[in-house]
Amino acid sequence: MIRFCIFLASLFLLSCGSSSRIDGFVYYRINANPTTLDPALIVDVTGASIAAKLFNGLVKLDENLNIVPDIAERWQISNDGLRYTFFLRKDVRFKNGRIANAHDFKFSYERVLHPDSKSPVTWVFDKVYGAAEFRNDRVKEVAGFRVIDEHTFEIRLNSVFSPFLNILTTTTAYVVPKEEVSRWGPDFSSNPSGTGPFYLKEWKQNAEVKLVKNPNYFEDTAKINGIVYKIIPEDLTAITDFELGNLDVISLPASAYSKFRDDAKWEKEILTMNAPNTYYLGLNCSKPPFDNAALRRAVGLAVDRKKILETFYEKRGRLALGPVADIIRAWTVAPDANDFSYKPEEASKIVKKLYPQGLSAKMYITADQDVVDLAEIIQSYLEKSGIKVTIKQLEWSAYKQAINSGEPDIFWLSWWADYPDPENFLFPLFHSANLGPAGNRTRYVNKSVDSLIEKGQKAVNVQQRNAFYKQAEDIIISEAPWIPFWHKTDFLIKQPHIKNYKAYPIHTMDKGLGITIETR
Repeated sequence: MIRFCIFLASLFLLSCGSSSRIDGFVYYRINANPTTLDPALIVDVTGASIAAKLFNGLVKLDENLNIVPDIAERWQISNDGLRYTFFLRKDVRFKNGRIANAHDFKFSYERVLHPDSKSPVTWVFDKVYGAAEFRNDRVKEVAGFRVIDEHTFEIRLNSVFSPFLNILTTTTAYVVPKEEVSRWGPDFSSNPSGTGPFYLKEWKQNAEVKLVKNPNYFEDTAKINGIVYKIIPEDLTAITDFELGNLDVISLPASAYSKFRDDAKWEKEILTMNAPNTYYLGLNCSKPPFDNAALRRAVGLAVDRKKILETFYEKRGRLALGPVADIIRAWTVAPDANDFSYKPEEASKIVKKLYPQGLSAKMYITADQDVVDLAEIIQSYLEKSGIKVTIKQLEWSAYKQAINSGEPDIFWLSWWADYPDPENFLFPLFHSANLGPAGNRTRYVNKSVDSLIEKGQKAVNVQQRNAFYKQAEDIIISEAPWIPFWHKTDFLIKQPHIKNYKAYPIHTMDKGLGITIETR
């Protein structure tokens, strides 16, 4: 009788899962409710990945991370590198049917900078001529945003900034219609209206976000009818829903990776994605003991990163040679830079020479179990080399505050690129202008590195830019404010009936246009 009841309950679950699905829709899992779907306010990956399907910008990234046309069908950059002129398509319509034009881009970009918007991403346009005066409410418009005609838009910069086109691929640079922003006011965050291949149909807070196909999209329209993002915080629940067929694509949690990898039914449905990120052990350069570069290098020699990656981390990443993500780095790391090879005897000699009486250090981590386990492995390696490590666990907000204020000696963190340019790893993380909360949490200061990064930012051609960035990274590697561990590889799994799904290294690249559903 008990077995029969369990069988009926299972059938009920399966039938409920399938009956609630909408034909022609693809079902994804997100683990948190989006904070906002307003491009001027988005800072989270969840919101940005959904917004990418609702909006467009001037330019976008192709599958090889090249900058290609979006609403701007072409553009010109002046010889001095200060003026960008974009020539817009004339067939792009907002959800309300109106054609998007150059005035919309001027409005959208000034809206990001306007004090009333309280945008947390004003940095995207802070290099634009007149942006600072506008933000300080000294002028009524940004001089660097100019409408030449209905379909020609110009952006003028204060000084040459080589990553600027890459930055224009971010969510912040999407275009919005002024009339809809005025109509909804603050509620535009939950009632977004854009030019994208999908429209927002419904947003049930903490339950699901439903998008429907835009039949009037200016490029090839989507091959599916819509997308449903199910908000499921717990990994176990998401995995169960996937196995029941209620979800079509999920990111594989570390705890479930080996289960699906070793299952003949599922192994061929796993997709890999080499994302632009670096996971690292940060060393506080602003105070003893790790204000000493020789000791920092010894930490890198003391830990067998390769073994940890291949065993504990199950090869779910690529060994890092330096801070810049491998899929973005366009140069070879200098062979005489610190290679962080495992040399425990050498590490022990350095530590003993510098601290003959022994050395202790505080390592801060989050309470995530994977991170706790990893920290204990690192702790064991360091203690063998003479560094006694005390581990302190904190919840995320307290942890972030502690590392931003320079409290720990050692900490574990990662950096994910906002845009695919080496500058996004070098400037925020290692320039002395960004100590603490702005990104340079190791509090590393090297004026030569500052200068090289700035020269790279102002380089007009790519070859020159990369030469400066290479020099900067080589110095950073040799001085080891970070011990770079790996670039994480993400693994996703899809249902067999989902075809042509692609995993993209940057979340804003996925417009949902190629995916199809095979009739079952």
